[in-house]
Amino acid sequence: MSAACLAVAALAVAAVTVLGHHRGDEVASLDGHPVTRDELLFHMKRLAPTVQNELRTKYHLQGTFTWNAKTGNRTALQRLETRALDEIREDKTTLLLAEEQGLIDSVDFADLEGERTKENGSRAQAIAAGRTVYGVTQFSPEEYYTHRLTELTTSLKDRLAEDSGEPLHVTDAEVRKAFDADPEVWSANATMYTYSQLVVQVPKEASAAQATAVQRRVKAAGRLSAVTGEPDAKLTTGTYDGGSNGLNSHDQDLMSVLGKLEPGQISAPVKGTGQITFYQLDSKKTDEDKAFKQYAQRIRQSLVEKKFDTYLQRRADDASMDVDASAMGAINTKDVQQ
Repeated sequence: MSAACLAVAALAVAAVTVLGHHRGDEVASLDGHPVTRDELLFHMKRLAPTVQNELRTKYHLQGTFTWNAKTGNRTALQRLETRALDEIREDKTTLLLAEEQGLIDSVDFADLEGERTKENGSRAQAIAAGRTVYGVTQFSPEEYYTHRLTELTTSLKDRLAEDSGEPLHVTDAEVRKAFDADPEVWSANATMYTYSQLVVQVPKEASAAQATAVQRRVKAAGRLSAVTGEPDAKLTTGTYDGGSNGLNSHDQDLMSVLGKLEPGQISAPVKGTGQITFYQLDSKKTDEDKAFKQYAQRIRQSLVEKKFDTYLQRRADDASMDVDASAMGAINTKDVQQ
């Protein structure tokens, strides 16, 4: 046999060996892209604590938990495998979309692990050279996976929403429609509130009946300015700009009360140390143009988020997943616990 023939034969044997090894590692595929045993076990171990708690509650499992436990017509391990495959379907769909958009070169789990190794090496070199490293100094497999998936998801949302015709693009009309559909949510920070405040001193030793009596008199009066003859009571008026920073607790507490009232309504008593306070909303005025200007970008982003979730779910549902039953059956409880 010639040297050329020997070389071809050797290459053929090597190819069969590699392909055979690859098939041996494969437990499933998503649209033709392999899901390896290592990939499945990675997700199973990540999900194990959550699934274990859910199964304990749903199936009233007592004593020491075992993945061989029967949970309905399947074992706990089989249910964990199904959950892991569901997560792989969604995550790999995201990765495939990122590959289509040129954000990554490969969707294989092993290549993602290779990225992590390279990134950790780069961070180690930077630390050794005395340079600043932001975030963790070394990514664990789970940390890097979450970090990378979040990073890619953010990039996909930006790219697929940028131009008209893209699946996540949000028009100005859609933003305005969302604003008009729920103005109370978006307008709070562009509203000026005018209110009355009645503070009634109630000694610590006063009985609950006394506080109830004050509340009854306030309710009967109908408006705070009509409450008369109440000893140690002080009535004041004020305004509150919902667009203020609201960094202090008083502003936050005030907004939580006024935001629930309609003009003319009186709040339930707000109890404090030695006193109770009643608020009455006298009027509120919203600058709608200001509100829309403040919140348009936030509304747009929320619509992009919704569109992305729907788009990704549709693609994941349409993806074809083939599972190797014998390869799945070879996974046992020890594999999850390792």
